[in-house]
Amino acid sequence: MHHLTPKETFEYLAAHPEALLIDCRSEIEFFYVGHAVGAIHIAWHEAPDWEVNPDFAGEVLRESRDRDRPILLICRSGKRTLDAARALEHDGFTNVTNVLFGFEGELDRNFQRGKLNGWRHDGLPWEQM
Repeated sequence: MHHLTPKETFEYLAAHPEALLIDCRSEIEFFYVGHAVGAIHIAWHEAPDWEVNPDFAGEVLRESRDRDRPILLICRSGKRTLDAARALEHDGFTNVTNVLFGFEGELDRNFQRGKLNGWRHDGLPWEQM
């Protein structure tokens, strides 16, 4: 597994158009909090039970069509993607990257996100539906 900051991820995606950015947050987070432009939504786990998506690797494979294609995973803070990346590697994916700090970033000392780091904090392109 590789690790890139949001800015490094943005640069990597620009240089590697074959790469896929997979947002593995819940559907609510993806649509209502916002997401990186061009990200594909495949939830690692979903409400209401929050159990791990048993077909996560299969859904990623359907999008990528190749286990060697670069897959970059983003979540809220860069933690959930660690488990998702390990699952993909266990399933034979060979080029998996975790986006450090995720879309919203780490918590600051006041328990708020978006103040220290993350995709939105870094001013990278995002959209909200």
